[in-house]
Amino acid sequence: MPYIDADGRQHLKYTNKPRTAGELQYEIALMVSSFVNNNGLKYQTLNDVMGAIAGAQQEFYRRVVAVYEDTKIEENGDVYTCLSQEG
Repeated sequence: MPYIDADGRQHLKYTNKPRTAGELQYEIALMVSSFVNNNGLKYQTLNDVMGAIAGAQQEFYRRVVAVYEDTKIEENGDVYTCLSQEG
């Protein structure tokens, strides 16, 4: 959750470089809070936030996670042998 201690908040205030998943989530929560404050607490704003977060997650998966996993399949072998040409 984005409820980090005072030290974590101070660190982010001066560096803007999250060190932990909690600090990363805190930074995201601040951005979301700012967006909602600027655009109003209404369905459209909440829907826009949810869409942006979902899109960012999907793009991160597509561009970073899937590529990483494909590399590991090449290095270590595929667990889904039913999908391989050899299986």
